[in-house]
Amino acid sequence: MSGLLHEWLTAQARRRPEATAIVAGEARWSYGMLEEASNRLAHQLRALGCGRGDRVCVLAPKTPVTIAALLGVLKTDAMYVPLDLGSPAPRLAKMISACDTRWILAGGPGGALLDQLARDGGLPAGVVIGWLDEVSPEPGAWRPAFKWQDLAGHPGTALPSGNRPEDPAHILFTSGSTGVPKGVVVTHASVGHFVRWAVGYFGTASGERISGHPPLHFDLSTFDLFGTFAGGAELHLVPPELSLLPHRLAEWIRESAVTQWFSVPSVLNYLAKYDALREGDFPALRRVLWCGEALPTATLIHWMRRLPHVTFTNLYGPTEAAIASSYYTVPACPADEREPIPIGRPCEGEELLVLDADLRPAPAGEIGDLYICGVGLSPGYWRDPEKTGAAFLPKLGAPPAERMYRTGDLASRGPDGLFYFHGRVDSQVKSRGYRIELGEIETALGALDGLLESAVVGVASDGFEGTAICCAYVPRPAAEVTPAELRAGLAKTLPAYMLPARWLALPALPKNANGKVDRPALRARFQAHVAQTT
Repeated sequence: MSGLLHEWLTAQARRRPEATAIVAGEARWSYGMLEEASNRLAHQLRALGCGRGDRVCVLAPKTPVTIAALLGVLKTDAMYVPLDLGSPAPRLAKMISACDTRWILAGGPGGALLDQLARDGGLPAGVVIGWLDEVSPEPGAWRPAFKWQDLAGHPGTALPSGNRPEDPAHILFTSGSTGVPKGVVVTHASVGHFVRWAVGYFGTASGERISGHPPLHFDLSTFDLFGTFAGGAELHLVPPELSLLPHRLAEWIRESAVTQWFSVPSVLNYLAKYDALREGDFPALRRVLWCGEALPTATLIHWMRRLPHVTFTNLYGPTEAAIASSYYTVPACPADEREPIPIGRPCEGEELLVLDADLRPAPAGEIGDLYICGVGLSPGYWRDPEKTGAAFLPKLGAPPAERMYRTGDLASRGPDGLFYFHGRVDSQVKSRGYRIELGEIETALGALDGLLESAVVGVASDGFEGTAICCAYVPRPAAEVTPAELRAGLAKTLPAYMLPARWLALPALPKNANGKVDRPALRARFQAHVAQTT
């Protein structure tokens, strides 16, 4: 292998073409089927002119067909850009424009979004659209250049590749404080290095059944896909509607007999809160992994007491550092709910630094800014050198080519050599596992009529979301503004997971001595309300 992500699939298809690769409900795709389908799509895209360095947006639900499409894009030497089906069309238009694409692959509800984009002028001129669905799209404001059924006439053999491991594999958009989402460029090499480490550390192998819970636009799904293919295991796609049905989700885990569960902590919180786990539940399950936000120790205790046969591992890492940069496998069930769960030690090839305001190493035990160095780092943000330069800095005392990423997280290093997470230094929060810039919500609020001013804060919650997004607002004189109206207005430009869950109308926002919004005071006001309602 040359180090390209799709080569794991090809290798498994050659060795074990009949082995199951993906399970989605009643559908079972073998490695051979997945290899041939992705090759046929690659031939179709290449015939239409798609090639090295092109960006291919994917606006389709997580299905075996969509996963085959992602792999097919990689086989053309292009990079895929998975888009969130839950995002409103105006926000999607910003992402499509930012990545300057001529290619969109869509399916399912993506068709209706394309209609809206086409009507609103959000589709690039001359864009080529492929339809990833066996059911033809409803007639609308756009026409597909090809459909999934058309691919049967293309060869199922692989195309020669000109990409190198350091080339981009995909772009993942995250929330941006200016109101414009940031596109994180992720290379084959950065994902590949983590996957090789993780497959070795966790022992992923054929016969295992790996959960596929996170959406494709979320970087955790990258490990689900390529970790499964690298180990020759089975990927079992979790029906998305089960995420808010804890007892049905628990039943799915039992019936699917997955051996590995990987998700954001909010899902684990939800299952624990509704007492969906039985004593000795999920007998096939070997390990539970989580990443994306802090898991409350009380939730971990709940899980570990009920599943003593399972190992539990905390993974930490932002999108800019390819899935995860550190790990901590919990050695025993914590005795105290107040006991912090470390983010652990760096993964192979990674380095964590805790620095003070002058970029000097903070003494052990002291809280400082967390930086990441090593092989997992992204090249930066897509066509945004200013944001890239602000976040990716030269590593102090190292050759010029070595960089460190400013995570925006606070951390400390304990006397045991383990790293501990202590929250954020800016206005970014994690809610339901999504990284959200509160400034993006405030920008959207500023565009609504009827508000004099507004501010958004995140408040820790025991509920499903992990962090409750709270909005305080001051209506304009004589304006009658309700939270329902504000929420409906925001829903036109923001996805559902970014909409505030708590609202507070005030005659004026509290200000500190510098005249800035007193966000700690706002958080304190919301905290009591959140505690009463979760």
